[in-house]
Amino acid sequence: MTSNKITPNQKQPVNLLKDPVAPTLKRMTIPMIYGMILLMTFNLIDTFFVSLLGTQPLAAISFTFPVTFTVLSLMIGLGIGTSAVIAKFLGHDDHSSAKDSATAALYLAAIVVISLSFIGYLFTDQLFTLLGAQASLLPLIHQYMDVWYLGSVFLIGPMIGNAVLRASGDTKTPSIIMGSAGVINAVLDPIFIFGFGPVPAMGIQGAAIATSISWLLGFALILIILTKQKNLIHTHFLPLKQLVLSCRSILKIGLPAAGANMLTPIAAAIMTAIVSGYGEHAVAGFGVGSRIESIASLIVLALSMTLPPFISQNFGAGNMQRVEDAYKTSIKFVLFWQVLIYGILLISAAWIAAIFAKEQAVADIIMLFIWILPLGYGFQGVVILTNSSFNALHKPMVALMLSVVRLFICYVPLALIGSYLFGLQGFFVGALMGNVVMAAISYRLFTKQFTHGEFRIEEQMS
Repeated sequence: MTSNKITPNQKQPVNLLKDPVAPTLKRMTIPMIYGMILLMTFNLIDTFFVSLLGTQPLAAISFTFPVTFTVLSLMIGLGIGTSAVIAKFLGHDDHSSAKDSATAALYLAAIVVISLSFIGYLFTDQLFTLLGAQASLLPLIHQYMDVWYLGSVFLIGPMIGNAVLRASGDTKTPSIIMGSAGVINAVLDPIFIFGFGPVPAMGIQGAAIATSISWLLGFALILIILTKQKNLIHTHFLPLKQLVLSCRSILKIGLPAAGANMLTPIAAAIMTAIVSGYGEHAVAGFGVGSRIESIASLIVLALSMTLPPFISQNFGAGNMQRVEDAYKTSIKFVLFWQVLIYGILLISAAWIAAIFAKEQAVADIIMLFIWILPLGYGFQGVVILTNSSFNALHKPMVALMLSVVRLFICYVPLALIGSYLFGLQGFFVGALMGNVVMAAISYRLFTKQFTHGEFRIEEQMS
């Protein structure tokens, strides 16, 4: 007879409905951090190697960030909808419906990303000219984006597949997949950018090829895991009626969530356009700073992926006190952590600038960015976690409203006013103040839901 007893060297699966709140969030988040450290090096590694090619290639890849982030944000939004729907089904102990939804999510994501990338490919010149790119940069932008658009289809595996795994409480497997993709990208980047052996030097195009290959391998790996090991997606086509029903449930949350996520690159595009008025050096420096922000906010991003499954499963089971405890615990930790990160960035500002800038003008802007904007990353984390928590509670329109207010009433307008009054320094200070104001609004709105007893049991089960 086979024993089911767990040995001391084995860990019991995470139980999101019963295990203590803080230790459970920690246990889920730590694997995500490991994977994201390598995943987030995509942009930094690309930026570092491309910076060795000169200021123009660095400026070109900086201009691509709002566009690439648009596609990524859409995938993240669909992943949020997928995770929220599946986790709630699992909280109800309905594995069959969860599996149908996971399969439908992959179909849906494939259609959406292919369509969006094709449109972007057709209008590359018009789009980047609108963003403020000079005609001299368009050939370099084409070299990168033409390949990136082709490779983006493979995003559906890691982005949606990982969301399915996280919804079940498994964050270790997604971290392995993300980490593997990051390592592959890091190894291939210098080979394709500068050439090695029979591989010719391809410059900025090589960075896009390296990224696409890493996504392809991640796509293949996630499909094997979901079908063979986890049994979380079907290997056959869903009946049309079930496909439509599942897609509708995902889109009910996924579309507003994707819309909210896509507001971020729109705002980033506006911010880039404002910065472009200060010249190519400013755009290059701002582009490096934006990628540093991704690393500096790593813990926040990891929590934004692990907190929603916890909230959604407990929401489905009616455990609203655990939902509130998880949210407040995460907020307190993020505010404390980001203060430490700001101190580290201040100490290392000159060193970071020296690594990513070959010209002093670019280095000066990178340091100005680091001195000001990271001071608000903790407050930005409050906004991010609040939005993800509302999505997890199947209230995506509230999250969308918060995103609109943050970006287009607080963040961008205050940065624009600061730029008009005090130049580039005022631009950064204005953006910082936008995050501070929005954090206070977000926290108040979320905690108010519990104070007024809005989440009644009959609403949770609807």
